[in-house]
Parts: sequence; C-alpha cells; structure tokens
Amino acid sequence: MRNRRAALAAIAGAASLALTLSACGQNSEGGSEESGDSAKGGTIGIAMPTKSSERWIADGNNVKKDLESKGYKTQLVYGEDDPDQQVSQVENLITQGVKALIVAAIDNKSMNNVLQQAKDANIPVISYDRLILGTKNVDYYASFDNEKVGELQGTYIVEKLGLKDGSKKGPFNIELFAGSNDDNNTRYFFQGAMNVLQPYIDKKQLVVRSGQTKLNQVTTLRWDGGTAQKRMDDILTSAYKSERVDAVLSPYDGISIGILSALKSDDYGSKSKPLPIVTGQDAELASVKSIIADQQSMTVYKDTRQLAKVASNMVDALLNDKKPEVNDTKTYDNGAKVVPAYLLEPVAVDKTNYQKEVVDSGYIKASDLK
Repeated sequence: MRNRRAALAAIAGAASLALTLSACGQNSEGGSEESGDSAKGGTIGIAMPTKSSERWIADGNNVKKDLESKGYKTQLVYGEDDPDQQVSQVENLITQGVKALIVAAIDNKSMNNVLQQAKDANIPVISYDRLILGTKNVDYYASFDNEKVGELQGTYIVEKLGLKDGSKKGPFNIELFAGSNDDNNTRYFFQGAMNVLQPYIDKKQLVVRSGQTKLNQVTTLRWDGGTAQKRMDDILTSAYKSERVDAVLSPYDGISIGILSALKSDDYGSKSKPLPIVTGQDAELASVKSIIADQQSMTVYKDTRQLAKVASNMVDALLNDKKPEVNDTKTYDNGAKVVPAYLLEPVAVDKTNYQKEVVDSGYIKASDLK
C-alpha cells in the first residue's frame, strides 16, 4: 500500500509540475521546462516587486538574461506590490523545484515562512537589493552601498545651497521624504542623507518648516509617487503660505516626480518662484529627462546591469559548490543573522554628467531622451 501511495503521489506531483510549468501566471515573465537534475540547465526563480517602476522591469530582465547566458533557465514573476501575492509566487516557484531563488522583497518581513520552505527543499536564497529580515534562510545579499546613496543626496543639497563651502549661511527651507517603511533600504538611505544634513539642521542653517524630521513621519508607502505628491501638497498648504521651499530630499525618482507635480501646482518653476533642489535615485528615464529640462536636480545612478551580474554569479557559485564573492560581512544584520553581502558603488548624476554616466555607458539610449 505504501509503495502504491508513493507511486500515485509521484504521478500526481509530476502532473502538477508539468501544469505549473506550462502555464505562466498573470505576472509571470515566462520560462521553460526543467531539463535534467544538474545545476546547469536548471531553473532559477526570480521574484521582483512590481512592474510599475521601470527600474524593476530592467532588473528582472537583466537577471534573467545573465542567468540564461550561464546556461540556466528562469522563471520571472512580479508581485505588483502585493506582499501576499509575492509570497504565493515564491511558494509556487519552490513547488516547481527551482534550483535557487533571487528575491527582491515587497515586504521585508513577509517572507519568513516561505523561505523556511525553501530551506527545507535545499533551495539557496539570494536577497536582491532589499534585505529580507527576520530569517536565517537568506544565504547572500546583493545590493548597492545604500547608506552612500543617501550621503550622495544629502551632499548634493548642501553643496548646491552653498553651505558646504561656507559661501552661504542660510537659513534654507528643506523638506524630507523617505521610502517605504517596509523596505529595509529606506532606513539606510535616510540615515546616509541625515548624516550629512543633520548638522546643518542643528545649526538652523537648514529649517524643516513642516516639523517632520523623524523617519516614521516621512516614509512613503510602496515608494508611491502619488502618495508623495499628496504629502507635498499638504506640506505646502500648511507650512509654506509665504515662505518658499529651497530643497527637498527625495529618495527615489518616482517620488521625485510626484513632489515636482505638487510644486508645479503651487507655481514653482515660474520665473518668480524657481523650483527647489530635488534629489532622486535610480536614473529612471522620466527623471533623467526632467534633469535635462532643469526640473529634478539630480538622481543617484545604480547600474542594475552590474547588480544582476552579482546576483547571478552568487547563484552560479552556490550551485557549483563554490563560495560567492562578497565585500561586506558585518553591515547587514537582518535580525536573525548577519547576511554576507556584495555591495556596488552608486554614482551621483545631474545635468553635468548624465551623458557620461548613463548614456555613454549604454544604460539609457540617447534616442530615448529626445
């Protein structure tokens, strides 16, 4: 009886796997059937947060392309900013028998149970760009120097206001925005920026007229531009009846576009009321165009093509019994373990160097900027 049940279970499991692999879900970016049990030719699961950001579309495609160039198959899915949907997608990838998982988490605390399933199935997990918290079942972390991102944004503000070289003393009015409170990177971005800005705030050379200076007051759920636009509208209405904003710390290009929309609605950008300094991150096409048009001031460029290579190299090493390359073994404590990481360097980009950094490097096509 036991053997009969085992045989039936195996047949049912095989049928289920075949059906799963032959039908891509609503947010699946395709893939193909597993061929054999070797690492090469095996399928790697890639779970990305959303298609609403061009950055994540590029990340998914870059990881997929790099893995396939190494001889692997891929299953790429997008969770559309729904943590439950992403958990379900990862569960499905585990059921399909993927050889490894690369996960950019929507909610950094939602993955604990499903990653235990991955561990039980001996599937290694790479946390991609966003550190997954509260679980030992994260093998490696691939990202950028996230605190440096914030430092670049803060430094740009103080330099452009003339505070850093002492040519101007202020006071200047500044408002602060941060990323999503369920993304671990948010605190690193904000901390990096505030390391630069806080001394000037303490000396009252920078003034936050809204009074909103703590991280929990300035976060933007799901990094949503519309949410940022509404908050900026409210700040302008309540705190800037006669005063003007001189700078806005924005952690991400999508948020920056929302902030700029609110500012333009309040007549910023006119000859009598110039736009403030507005930072950003990710060098998205719309924001690079905005920088060229003298609207958004800068962005932090992170070459996600290189990040994709780091993540795929980690997978390739793990599946071939090698130790992945890392350059940080101390910084990223997820609450359950310190996750070994490889961090890439971000670059500040504005109108003076966008051509060299993002066009000449092939990250954005010159024709797309026309």
